Amino acid sequence: MKKYKDWSFKAKFMVWFWSLFVAGCLFLYFLFVFIDKGWVGYLPPLEELQNPKNKYASEIFSADMVSLGRYYRKENRVGVQYADLSPYLVDALISTEDVRFYEHTGVDSKSLFRAIVLLGRSGGGSTLTQQLAKQLWSPRANNIFERAMQKPIEWVIATKLERLYSKDEILLMYLNQFDFLYNAVGIKSAAQVYFATTPKDLRIEQAAMLVGMCKNPAFYNPIRHPERTTARRNTVLSQMCKYEYITQEERDSLMTLPLGLSYRSVDHKQGLAPYFREYLRQILTAKEPIESKYPDWNKQQYHIDREQWDTNPLYGFCNKNTKPDGSHYDIYQDGLRIYTTIDSRMQKYAEDAVMEHMQEMQERFFKEKSKKSYAPFSRDLKQKDIDGIMTRSMKQSERYRIMRKAGYTETQITDTFNTPMEMRIFSYQGMIDTIMSPMDSIRWQKYFLRCGFMSMDPHSGHVKAYVGGPNFANFQYDMATLGRRQVGSTVKPYLYTLAMNEGMWPCDKAVNQEITLIDGNGNEWTPRDGHAENKGDTVTLQWGLEKSSNWITAYLMSLFTPEQLVRLMRSFGIKGQIDPVVSLCLGPCEVSVEEMVDAYTTFPNKGIRVEPLYVTRIEDNNGNVLATFMPKTHEVLSEQTSYKMIHMLRSVMDHGTGVRVRFKYGLRGPMGGKTGTTQNNSDGWFVAFTPSLVSGCWVGGEDRAIHFDSMAEGQGASMALPIFALYMQKVFADTELGYDENEQFDVPDWFDPYAGCK
Repeated sequence: MKKYKDWSFKAKFMVWFWSLFVAGCLFLYFLFVFIDKGWVGYLPPLEELQNPKNKYASEIFSADMVSLGRYYRKENRVGVQYADLSPYLVDALISTEDVRFYEHTGVDSKSLFRAIVLLGRSGGGSTLTQQLAKQLWSPRANNIFERAMQKPIEWVIATKLERLYSKDEILLMYLNQFDFLYNAVGIKSAAQVYFATTPKDLRIEQAAMLVGMCKNPAFYNPIRHPERTTARRNTVLSQMCKYEYITQEERDSLMTLPLGLSYRSVDHKQGLAPYFREYLRQILTAKEPIESKYPDWNKQQYHIDREQWDTNPLYGFCNKNTKPDGSHYDIYQDGLRIYTTIDSRMQKYAEDAVMEHMQEMQERFFKEKSKKSYAPFSRDLKQKDIDGIMTRSMKQSERYRIMRKAGYTETQITDTFNTPMEMRIFSYQGMIDTIMSPMDSIRWQKYFLRCGFMSMDPHSGHVKAYVGGPNFANFQYDMATLGRRQVGSTVKPYLYTLAMNEGMWPCDKAVNQEITLIDGNGNEWTPRDGHAENKGDTVTLQWGLEKSSNWITAYLMSLFTPEQLVRLMRSFGIKGQIDPVVSLCLGPCEVSVEEMVDAYTTFPNKGIRVEPLYVTRIEDNNGNVLATFMPKTHEVLSEQTSYKMIHMLRSVMDHGTGVRVRFKYGLRGPMGGKTGTTQNNSDGWFVAFTPSLVSGCWVGGEDRAIHFDSMAEGQGASMALPIFALYMQKVFADTELGYDENEQFDVPDWFDPYAGCK
């Protein structure tokens, strides 16, 4: 009886066991069938499996193929090809994460068993293909049950991926997709961020560390947990030794090495050419201008933007062009490759020159304004004017806008702005932690002089260097293209060009005496001239430009109408507001550095102005060329007029206001240029050219009321010229760039600048 009961129990158990087993198998079978059909859970469509929607950052390259930076929203991911991977990286990944990677078809039986046993824990024993499926299509699970439902979906996706892609392609997608922290998404970003190298050049121990992070990047964070990360790296090295990718001797030697990080944080405000990268971002993503969205006081900007939209293929590129699916390009996730004209070496020389001179000049500015109650403003300002400037600056600040939006009253906001608090403020020696009221911090910020610099090839239009200010992290307003300031005497070559174009010669003469002109309203205008030299003498026009004489300039203005000068300046590429008044000849109009440099290309380029070219081509993520860009040229002058102007502007550098380039900085080669200083020393300018480069620089305060009190410090020859000189010293010293200091202007032998006076 007992044996019968035992047999009956065993029989029932076996029936139930096999019934449950068969039911479980059928359940799993139909579950996978339903998942495969898309009836249960989420399964990406075949088109998406064939073309995963990877979001890649767009990358900017210099003309000498140095990566200048990237555009991205959340993920700094740039794709890399399999041939560009270090073999150590592949060996480390396979030996550590999926040793049977080349044998299974997406799901490994042993890995599957481990995944079931360790369900819900980190890692889960998945194959690399399953991990890729999880990265691409599985949202973050909030609990063990959600993760349990995701697993079979990932298995199905993994098997489909294995049918669609080769093993190398799957491995590549995995490495391109993985997030290594600190905006290092993908192996290319990780190699740059942690080791300042490329995936192809990773050494064994470096590859092992990055692969070790794949287990859990937050836990094995090399910046926060170096000891833990080192131990994990050594585990990877041991796995490589175990599967005979490296020898035991190599493993033992490599395990003694430190991590050897060359960590560089990824920040749009850091790195080479930040002003240029931001300018290019704005240009590429510009939208079609709508006049109603521009305030009445800024209608001129609408016309400038409208012309750019209509004539410049780079302006608004992303919104003018569409992808094959009909959507517009997105520089933050479409992985565009943008090839610029910037030379990384020349860009660095420009930034170094700006930093060297601005730091020295800032010390002089602090010294001059020391213990002055009106500092950093002009001594000519009354207290009510200073208060007005400070109040306007307060209302333009982000803190003010936030408080207004939150409903604070003006009194409450003012009290807050005058209450000392902890803050960090800028200095050229580094950021300073201090106690200061927000209003005082605004005033401190105004102490720092700003600048803009650009250098370009006058023949090709290629912009070689672009600096919009002294420090992008703290002074983000771009004074190379966006900022406009009065140009002072740098406008004079345009008037002299008008005269030369009308048949005058550098050797033509005029009396150096005070002159009064009548403006369009019948009012008298008599310019002052600080040059007592040769007062009352008969001088040449060449001397007048060389010494930047206001009286000789006014004399030339008397021979022409303001409208004639305006038309010529427009042909030189000056786009902003230009009032046709007789005083225009002394430069009261506001112009950008970009426009001034563009205009001066006309002189060394035989009367042909070439527009600045910033980008040569744009490719998609697969290397297909989407667009190429060519420079635009405009005939402005006759060749003979350009020769006359080269002769006179060379005289400015050899004997006139630009001679400091010669005696102080030792630049001896042929070059022409012009200094400029506006009223009260508010703006210092210098624009100059060699046969192969045109460069321009502006220096001044954030407000026109911020400037040196002394002319010696505030003139263009002191404020702006040194940046050009320091830059050219570095450019000429670098023989690899190919710029010869002794290169001659392309002026024919038959040209005689004195022919018209013989």
